Amino acid sequence: MTSTEQASKSGAQAAHPDHLGHVIFIAAAAAMGGFLFGYDSSVINGAVEAIRGRYDIGSAALAQVIAIALIGCAIGAATAGRIADRIGRIRCMQISAVLFTISAVGSALPFALYDLAFWRIVGGFAIGMASVIGPAYIAEVAPPAYRGRLGSFQQAAIVIGIAVSQLVNWGLLNAAGGDQRGKLMGLEAWQVMLGVMVIPAVLYGLLSFAIPESPRFLISVGKHERAREILEEVEGDRIDLDARVTEIENAMKSEHKSTFKDLLGGSFFFKPIVWVGIGLSVFQQFVGINVAFYYSSTLWQSVGVDPTDSFLYSFTTSIINIVGTVIAMIFVDRVGRRPLALIGSVGMVIGLALEAWAFSFDLVDGKLPAAQGWTALIAAHVFVLFFALSWGVVVWVFLGEMFPNRIRAAALGVAASAQWIANWAITASFPSLADWNLSATYVIYTVFAALSIPFVLKYVKETKGKALEEMG
Repeated sequence: MTSTEQASKSGAQAAHPDHLGHVIFIAAAAAMGGFLFGYDSSVINGAVEAIRGRYDIGSAALAQVIAIALIGCAIGAATAGRIADRIGRIRCMQISAVLFTISAVGSALPFALYDLAFWRIVGGFAIGMASVIGPAYIAEVAPPAYRGRLGSFQQAAIVIGIAVSQLVNWGLLNAAGGDQRGKLMGLEAWQVMLGVMVIPAVLYGLLSFAIPESPRFLISVGKHERAREILEEVEGDRIDLDARVTEIENAMKSEHKSTFKDLLGGSFFFKPIVWVGIGLSVFQQFVGINVAFYYSSTLWQSVGVDPTDSFLYSFTTSIINIVGTVIAMIFVDRVGRRPLALIGSVGMVIGLALEAWAFSFDLVDGKLPAAQGWTALIAAHVFVLFFALSWGVVVWVFLGEMFPNRIRAAALGVAASAQWIANWAITASFPSLADWNLSATYVIYTVFAALSIPFVLKYVKETKGKALEEMG
């Protein structure tokens, strides 16, 4: 029996759960890993200047402490798949929650700069695991008819996590009298900001006990009866459960385990399609998007904005990020991936160029002139909006669809690794570049946003409406 016939027999494509609300809860609980990802990525924004003052360090050392979490992210993402295949998706989530909780406590109570850096690596490892396991688990548990919508929970959770962390930071800064090093609960405000991460970490861990293991994993370890129970729970009792179990088993047996060797070929080491994936990942980061989330409060303070107001602007930027992400989720299947990417690139060029222009003016009494200050603020929001409605979502959609089945897993791993490396490069270099010339730094980001336009036009093919089997 072919896989198509098997799917028809089992009714998988038409499966509708009896309790859709419960399935939504399961997906939302798994997406809490995405919330932690977003929260951790942005919460450090509120501590940057306080860490600089507390440990009396320069921009280069400060950048390494901020960016070092990304090393942990890369390791966690690279190992999460194997860990999940050995001990299960739920156990992997629980390990991530425990490590993140430990990291939050350690980051809030550091003895010195070196152990703060260590705890950030631990937290990064946990985030790397969660960022891989969440989407994989949701894809394996979600009924096929709802997979796309439930899968979007992960990206939505990330941007909500970014916004919540900025709002919490702003509230704590106000409670500390506008001073990142002001006292709160016997600690400095920035320590409390990092310590608050314990709350979503513990919630993530608790929610992991309330959701079922992936039927795919259970079948892989021979627990067919429990897999049948969960399939009935999430897909309803109107499907042929035995046929669904057989269908999953056959699919797993016929899967090709792609390896690094499968990616080699062509005149430049990797196959051309792999380079396109790497290019998408690198351009996504080299426009400087994470500067907006790691350093925005520092950026605004450097041009004379009051610390409390700088945190508020960071929060409004996060709200714009959510709005843009929702726009992308609505239009990515209607307009297509390439058009959205091109629209986003044009918008980012405009926003970044205006920021570069505004930052080129000399400060007057420690502040940008009023016109340039407002231009910089509005342009920053324009940049984040156009990134969020395009490259923020579209790149992940492209990477999930553009590779041939035979190399998809390995190619996606290489492209994701390139994204972490590019993220680290931008995050680690910004403080030193900003000290050198803030305007020129934004010119560099503008150039990369401009170069992304011919890159998409020449090398990136539309994947909208195509079956995965058509990719080549």
